[in-house]
Amino acid sequence: MTDRRKKSAKPQAIASLIAGAFRGKPLERRLEEAKIWQIWDRAVGSQLASKAKPTRFNSGLLTVAVSSAPWMQQLNFMKRDIAQRLNQMLGKELVREIYLKPGRQAKADQGERPHRPVRRELTREEHEKIAQASQSIRDEELRQAFVRLMEIHYSTETPDGK
Repeated sequence: MTDRRKKSAKPQAIASLIAGAFRGKPLERRLEEAKIWQIWDRAVGSQLASKAKPTRFNSGLLTVAVSSAPWMQQLNFMKRDIAQRLNQMLGKELVREIYLKPGRQAKADQGERPHRPVRRELTREEHEKIAQASQSIRDEELRQAFVRLMEIHYSTETPDGK
Protein backbone atom coordinates (compact mmCIF):
# COMPACT_ATOMS: atom_id res chain seq x y z
CA MET A 1 0.00 0.00 0.00
CA THR A 2 1.55 3.29 -1.05
CA ASP A 3 0.90 6.73 0.31
CA ARG A 4 -0.48 8.87 -2.53
CA ARG A 5 0.07 12.15 -0.73
CA LYS A 6 2.62 14.41 -2.30
CA LYS A 7 5.74 14.82 -0.18
CA SER A 8 6.74 18.45 0.24
CA ALA A 9 10.20 19.75 0.93
CA LYS A 10 9.09 21.57 4.08
CA PRO A 11 6.30 21.00 6.55
CA GLN A 12 3.36 23.32 5.96
CA ALA A 13 1.86 25.52 8.64
CA ILE A 14 -1.52 24.30 9.86
CA ALA A 15 -2.97 27.74 9.05
CA SER A 16 -2.11 27.32 5.37
CA LEU A 17 -3.50 23.77 5.33
CA ILE A 18 -6.76 24.93 6.89
CA ALA A 19 -6.95 27.93 4.56
CA GLY A 20 -6.47 25.60 1.59
CA ALA A 21 -9.16 23.22 2.85
CA PHE A 22 -11.65 26.08 3.16
CA ARG A 23 -10.83 27.82 -0.12
CA GLY A 24 -14.08 28.56 -1.92
CA LYS A 25 -16.21 27.56 1.07
CA PRO A 26 -18.23 29.80 3.42
CA LEU A 27 -15.79 29.27 6.31
CA GLU A 28 -12.98 30.79 4.24
CA ARG A 29 -14.44 34.24 4.87
CA ARG A 30 -14.72 33.56 8.63
CA LEU A 31 -11.01 32.66 8.75
CA GLU A 32 -10.16 35.92 7.00
CA GLU A 33 -12.31 37.85 9.47
CA ALA A 34 -10.61 36.15 12.44
CA LYS A 35 -7.33 37.74 11.39
CA ILE A 36 -8.70 41.08 12.62
CA TRP A 37 -8.11 39.94 16.22
CA GLN A 38 -4.59 38.75 15.34
CA ILE A 39 -3.48 42.04 13.79
CA TRP A 40 -5.42 44.49 15.99
CA ASP A 41 -2.53 45.41 18.32
CA ARG A 42 -0.13 46.00 15.42
CA ALA A 43 -2.71 47.97 13.43
CA VAL A 44 -3.62 50.39 16.21
CA GLY A 45 -0.49 50.41 18.38
CA SER A 46 0.02 49.21 21.93
CA GLN A 47 -1.37 52.30 23.68
CA LEU A 48 -4.65 52.27 21.80
CA ALA A 49 -4.86 48.46 21.96
CA SER A 50 -4.72 48.68 25.76
CA LYS A 51 -7.84 50.91 25.69
CA ALA A 52 -9.89 49.36 22.87
CA LYS A 53 -10.50 45.79 21.70
CA PRO A 54 -12.57 44.35 18.86
CA THR A 55 -15.51 42.35 20.20
CA ARG A 56 -17.53 41.39 17.13
CA PHE A 57 -17.44 41.45 13.35
CA ASN A 58 -20.50 41.07 11.15
CA SER A 59 -21.02 42.00 7.50
CA GLY A 60 -18.24 44.58 7.38
CA LEU A 61 -19.12 46.16 10.74
CA LEU A 62 -16.40 45.85 13.40
CA THR A 63 -17.61 46.47 16.95
CA VAL A 64 -14.92 47.77 19.30
CA ALA A 65 -15.22 48.03 23.09
CA VAL A 66 -13.54 51.17 24.43
CA SER A 67 -12.50 51.59 28.07
CA SER A 68 -13.53 55.22 28.64
CA ALA A 69 -15.49 58.15 27.20
CA PRO A 70 -12.37 60.23 26.42
CA TRP A 71 -10.84 57.34 24.49
CA MET A 72 -14.13 56.73 22.70
CA GLN A 73 -14.18 60.36 21.58
CA GLN A 74 -10.58 60.12 20.35
CA LEU A 75 -11.25 56.87 18.52
CA ASN A 76 -14.32 58.34 16.89
CA PHE A 77 -12.01 60.66 14.95
CA MET A 78 -9.69 57.76 14.05
CA LYS A 79 -12.25 55.17 12.85
CA ARG A 80 -11.67 55.68 9.13
CA ASP A 81 -7.88 55.51 9.52
CA ILE A 82 -8.09 52.38 11.68
CA ALA A 83 -10.35 50.65 9.14
CA GLN A 84 -7.91 51.52 6.35
CA ARG A 85 -4.93 50.17 8.31
CA LEU A 86 -6.77 46.95 9.16
CA ASN A 87 -7.84 46.42 5.55
CA GLN A 88 -4.33 47.13 4.30
CA MET A 89 -2.88 44.55 6.69
CA LEU A 90 -5.62 42.06 5.78
CA GLY A 91 -4.95 42.55 2.08
CA LYS A 92 -8.61 43.17 1.29
CA GLU A 93 -11.45 45.43 2.32
CA LEU A 94 -13.27 43.54 5.05
CA VAL A 95 -13.82 46.35 7.57
CA ARG A 96 -16.22 48.89 6.10
CA GLU A 97 -17.36 50.53 9.32
CA ILE A 98 -16.35 50.62 12.99
CA TYR A 99 -18.91 50.89 15.78
CA LEU A 100 -17.57 52.01 19.16
CA LYS A 101 -19.24 50.94 22.39
CA PRO A 102 -18.33 51.42 26.02
CA GLY A 103 -16.78 48.37 27.54
CA ARG A 104 -14.31 47.16 30.10
CA GLN A 105 -11.06 45.63 28.98
CA ALA A 106 -10.54 41.91 29.35
CA LYS A 107 -9.75 40.71 32.85
CA ALA A 108 -6.33 39.57 31.60
CA ASP A 109 -5.45 43.27 31.20
CA GLN A 110 -6.32 43.80 34.88
CA GLY A 111 -4.12 40.95 36.10
CA GLU A 112 -7.01 38.54 36.65
CA ARG A 113 -7.70 35.26 34.92
CA PRO A 114 -9.65 35.64 31.68
CA HIS A 115 -13.25 34.42 31.55
CA ARG A 116 -13.60 30.90 30.15
CA PRO A 117 -16.80 30.35 28.20
CA VAL A 118 -19.21 27.70 29.43
CA ARG A 119 -19.51 24.75 27.08
CA ARG A 120 -22.81 23.17 26.14
CA GLU A 121 -23.90 20.05 24.27
CA LEU A 122 -24.07 20.42 20.49
CA THR A 123 -27.39 20.15 18.71
CA ARG A 124 -28.00 17.50 16.06
CA GLU A 125 -28.01 20.26 13.44
CA GLU A 126 -24.60 21.50 14.60
CA HIS A 127 -23.15 17.99 14.38
CA GLU A 128 -24.56 17.72 10.86
CA LYS A 129 -23.06 21.10 9.85
CA ILE A 130 -19.65 20.00 11.12
CA ALA A 131 -19.86 16.67 9.31
CA GLN A 132 -20.87 18.37 6.07
CA ALA A 133 -18.14 21.03 6.34
CA SER A 134 -15.44 18.45 7.09
CA GLN A 135 -16.34 15.79 4.54
CA SER A 136 -14.15 17.27 1.79
CA ILE A 137 -10.99 17.28 3.95
CA ARG A 138 -9.06 14.24 2.76
CA ASP A 139 -6.30 14.20 5.38
CA GLU A 140 -7.68 12.33 8.41
CA GLU A 141 -5.53 14.14 10.97
CA LEU A 142 -6.47 17.54 9.57
CA ARG A 143 -10.16 16.54 9.41
CA GLN A 144 -10.11 15.47 13.08
CA ALA A 145 -8.43 18.74 14.10
CA PHE A 146 -11.02 20.71 12.11
CA VAL A 147 -13.92 18.78 13.64
CA ARG A 148 -12.58 19.38 17.16
CA LEU A 149 -12.11 23.09 16.44
CA MET A 150 -15.67 23.41 15.15
CA GLU A 151 -17.05 21.45 18.13
CA ILE A 152 -15.35 23.89 20.48
CA HIS A 153 -16.63 26.84 18.45
CA TYR A 154 -20.24 25.67 18.45
CA SER A 155 -20.19 24.52 22.09
CA THR A 156 -19.07 27.94 23.36
CA GLU A 157 -21.74 29.97 21.59
CA THR A 158 -25.48 29.84 22.12
CA PRO A 159 -27.58 27.89 19.59
CA ASP A 160 -28.89 31.16 18.13
CA GLY A 161 -25.31 32.21 17.22
CA LYS A 162 -24.76 34.82 19.96
